[in-house]
Amino acid sequence: MLRTFQIHWLEYLIEATGLGAFMMLAGLFSTLLYADASPLPQLLPSPFGRRILMGIAMGLTAIALIYSPWGKRSGAHINPAVTLAFFRLGKLTRCDTLFYILAQFIGGWLGILTTATILGEFFTRAPVNYIITIPGSQGWLTALVTELLMSFGLMLTVLIASNHSHLSRYTGIFSGGLVAIFITFAAPISGMSINPARTFASALPADVWTAFWSYYFGPPLAMLAAAEVYQKMTQRAPRDLCGKLCPNSDTPCPCIDCPCI
Repeated sequence: MLRTFQIHWLEYLIEATGLGAFMMLAGLFSTLLYADASPLPQLLPSPFGRRILMGIAMGLTAIALIYSPWGKRSGAHINPAVTLAFFRLGKLTRCDTLFYILAQFIGGWLGILTTATILGEFFTRAPVNYIITIPGSQGWLTALVTELLMSFGLMLTVLIASNHSHLSRYTGIFSGGLVAIFITFAAPISGMSINPARTFASALPADVWTAFWSYYFGPPLAMLAAAEVYQKMTQRAPRDLCGKLCPNSDTPCPCIDCPCI
């Protein structure tokens, strides 16, 4: 385990930094679009319009992280559910999977704490409230089903695109586009998490754990299911699959038998 850490510590740091940066920007944009002290809610009173802007902002953030030099190196999972799916497909060792997930949880949490320190009560108080993810008015079951569908769809899209000779270069764009769509339409239903570390990062300082189990177990189970479906559909061996959201040969790869190298 120590040897693995010494070899891939930079990838773990990248994963922590990636989700931390994503959470910080999510906190910033949410505060600008929703905080009572911000002028934007008055300039754009339509909740749907603000969700569109939020979706675009976070979709572009995801794309930027995926195609960044650091994202190309670690694979830009920044989501334990994504990492578990790639582990199931034989692309990561147990040690790498463990350290990836630990880094994602710690990075996301530190990102929220940093945002709270910088923005203060504008970020920590309602309506922003640490950008927690909780079920909407339709209840936890609808939220859970929504999270399952989004997580399954995202992971299946990633696997299909990243392992297609002509589409692989656009995997990050597809992923960011789905993030934008999901935020626009699903935020009122489930808060749009699809990421256990993202939900945990907000829930811990806010001390709000409403239906946390659904966000903790739902996305990983859905993405593992997507990995199973993809493998059954294609019958491809692990050595033929890519474990990155931005397939490339520009950087060292932590994946096992990566075809991009």
